[in-house]
Amino acid sequence: MQDIDACVFDAYGTLFDVAAAAAHCRDDLGDKADNLSAIWRTKQLEYTWLRSLMGEYVDFWQVTSDGLDYALETLGLDGDTALREKLQSLYMKLDCYPEVPDMLKALNGGGLKCAILSNGSPKMLESAVSNAGISDLLVDSYSVDSLGIYKPTPKVYQMAVDGLNVSKERICFMSSNAWDASAAANFGFRVVWVNRFGQKEERLPGKPEHEITTLADLPGLLGL
Repeated sequence: MQDIDACVFDAYGTLFDVAAAAAHCRDDLGDKADNLSAIWRTKQLEYTWLRSLMGEYVDFWQVTSDGLDYALETLGLDGDTALREKLQSLYMKLDCYPEVPDMLKALNGGGLKCAILSNGSPKMLESAVSNAGISDLLVDSYSVDSLGIYKPTPKVYQMAVDGLNVSKERICFMSSNAWDASAAANFGFRVVWVNRFGQKEERLPGKPEHEITTLADLPGLLGL
């Protein structure tokens, strides 16, 4: 990929492991850990889309908490207040994927601006970035909270164009979410889909230019 000035990353599932909170509670959750993680993530995303359509915005922390409550009740765990608080606390400092720091260092070394564009609230993003130790490798983190609407509205992707002062044609956007990758490509970003989870291609407008399974492959794709 040529003529790229900036790399913009989705946060959850792309830089940060959304399954990490439940994984760290396997002793508490037992064989329900993976199921809880899957239900939690599904409802979290569904609520962003549905609230956007309803015109009923609340920040991503509230959406995340609501999704967790749904998952806990579904699995008969809604009476365990201590477990809920533990899972919430862990979600504020999710593990980043192991290749992320070195990948960002390589992009920085190549002179590329690196930023986050996320549904996450500012407080959530600040906590996750700080916990991962990658603050110095990012020029900014853009949150939909300033708009009051979630991805995939084009207004969200425009935030990175305005904030970085880089044309959308010169921004490389990465997401592990197939729907997000499609929407970003439809907006006009140069998109690399980080297909960590072996998803199928979405039947949506917008097609990513490249598909990788780990961000470790990104610097080479950009000639670094």
